[in-house]
Amino acid sequence: MSRTAVVIFNLGGPDGPDAVRPFLFNLFNDPAILRMPAILRWPLARLISTRRAPVAREIYDKIGGRSPILEQTVAQRDALQAALDVGGDVRVFVAMRYWHPFADQCAAEVMAYQPDRIVLLPLYPQFSTTTTGSFQRVWRQAARKAGLLARTTGICCYPTEPGFIGGVAEATRQAIGRAAAFGTPHVLFSAHGLPKKIIAAGDPYQAQIEATVAAIRARLSGLSFESTVCYQSRVGPIEWLKPYTDTEIREAAKAGKPIVVVPVAFVSEHSETLVELDIDYRAMALAEGASCYERVATVGVTAGYIDGLARLVDAALASDNAIMPEGGARQCPAGAGDCPCGAGG
Repeated sequence: MSRTAVVIFNLGGPDGPDAVRPFLFNLFNDPAILRMPAILRWPLARLISTRRAPVAREIYDKIGGRSPILEQTVAQRDALQAALDVGGDVRVFVAMRYWHPFADQCAAEVMAYQPDRIVLLPLYPQFSTTTTGSFQRVWRQAARKAGLLARTTGICCYPTEPGFIGGVAEATRQAIGRAAAFGTPHVLFSAHGLPKKIIAAGDPYQAQIEATVAAIRARLSGLSFESTVCYQSRVGPIEWLKPYTDTEIREAAKAGKPIVVVPVAFVSEHSETLVELDIDYRAMALAEGASCYERVATVGVTAGYIDGLARLVDAALASDNAIMPEGGARQCPAGAGDCPCGAGG
């Protein structure tokens, strides 16, 4: 009987206060994040991580001193494993990009399993060179090191996958219903930001975020609300994708509007949702006069999302392609030169 290894992967997060600085160093030392020669990137990453560590520790202190992302990813693994246990020998593994379990550790575990096929499944619905692209690069290195020769299909993106969209849309519908008691809600579809120069260089992330939001809006037809696509979690003095989430919250709050914030690029809870959105932005919104502040939960292990992931795995196993977007067709606009499917899809 053939064996299939499914590797789900995400950013990762520090598992305690002592892990914050090395986690940040790993993040900023990624050539997909700081795009400069290693001889310059390494000392700059060390400087940035050292300076930012105290602030980051304060953030994690608000949620128990550590990131909950690994535990949530393990729960997603277990749910996906159950969804895939319908015949054949399939095992789901977890890897993280910037903290344990790293790609090397995961590749060694996969090698011990001796699979015939490998599917790389991102827990990032939208493709970016800084997320899925970065992990796929280090996975190739880890797989070579481990001696993995099994045929591998990497799922690059699923920005409009029905299970994912349905889960977000249903939770948003409920939040809009609660907020509507205070007036016409202003819905902020918030995604993690990227420097504009990365998008200008050909990264398709922004276009895929917009595709996700368009699909969610289509599911919310018949509801009365205003909405904006915006971006959070910017770092440093350079220009990031706009509009910024905090700016949009402040403006809506000053107008006394009920606010609904919908994370559209996160599928699990971590510091950007539990602290930035739930604590910092909520306090700002209410202080500035918002009549209501609702934050939609991430899809986590909701049945629709997990079933959608299982469908993506099934489609990847039926494909001979090394890179597999949702539906098998290129998702990126023509000008996105960093699309992993290439110009022809």
